[in-house]
Amino acid sequence: MFEGFLKKLTAPEPDPLDEGDARLALAALLVRVARTDGEYAQEEVSRIDRVLSTRYGIGPFEVAKLRSDAETLESEAPDTVRFTRAIKDAVAYEDREHVVEALWEVALADGSRDHEEDALMRLVAPMLGVNDRDSALARQRAQSRG
Repeated sequence: MFEGFLKKLTAPEPDPLDEGDARLALAALLVRVARTDGEYAQEEVSRIDRVLSTRYGIGPFEVAKLRSDAETLESEAPDTVRFTRAIKDAVAYEDREHVVEALWEVALADGSRDHEEDALMRLVAPMLGVNDRDSALARQRAQSRG
């Protein structure tokens, strides 16, 4: 279903993603973070929907479609590195910290801080160009909104 998209991500020198593909890549990364601990809880799904709705100003039907596509893409995609590279190329630097904050919101949505999710976040944040300090601050902001 997403063969063309995955080819774009796996190209040796990928072109920057257009807005729709960047949305899909971010949504798939949110899904990947939520699924990392082996549980895809309703709280995480709801948080993904809220993040996507707020970030892109889209309604519930568009959010549900985007998340559904992202769930399929995430299950077919080879690795997290390509997602983060695509997002890094498509998202302005000043917005990447907000991406990390959104990822922390999803990771923390089920009320527990899982070591698999922590490990993934330690991997993803630097690949997005966000340092450990800024990632920790993003996590604290996400926790305070809890």
